[in-house]
Amino acid sequence: MQPRVLIYHAQQCDPKKCTGIRLSRMKKGKILKTMKQIPPRAVVLNPVSEIAFSKADKDDLLKSGLVALDCSWKQAEAIFANSRLGSQRALPYLLAANPINTYKPIKLSTAEAVAAALYIAGFKEQAEDTMSVFKWGPSFITLNQEPLDAYAECSTSTEIVQVQKEFMDAQTR
Repeated sequence: MQPRVLIYHAQQCDPKKCTGIRLSRMKKGKILKTMKQIPPRAVVLNPVSEIAFSKADKDDLLKSGLVALDCSWKQAEAIFANSRLGSQRALPYLLAANPINTYKPIKLSTAEAVAAALYIAGFKEQAEDTMSVFKWGPSFITLNQEPLDAYAECSTSTEIVQVQKEFMDAQTR
């Protein structure tokens, strides 16, 4: 059984560059037009959440789905602040591989966020398949292989935060 991927699309980006739209076209996610369509127990990836995404979210992921909020990073704060449905979770520290934010920490594309969550939850093949639809996609997994594997070993949000701190400290040395 694999989790259902849902994408709330805020229509703030260039449709030609939008990874959320591309995932939908490739049948790897379903676009939601309003936030009200987010299932009540779905896991919503939200970088301003105070709870880190972890394997502890796997049951809700399988029952109600994984939701990515697809919006412009310039307007993200308002979208993320207004997201209250589902179980809000933040991804741990990872580097973007997408052409717009390459090597920038945290500024993941929608597809990268989805793939990271799938990988951490134990759906490594689905994560790799998600990224396979982009020329640069496989490099996201390669670039973040070590932290993704470490996060995938964690069982709880608290463990994820501890491991994340180690990676962030190593980046500043």
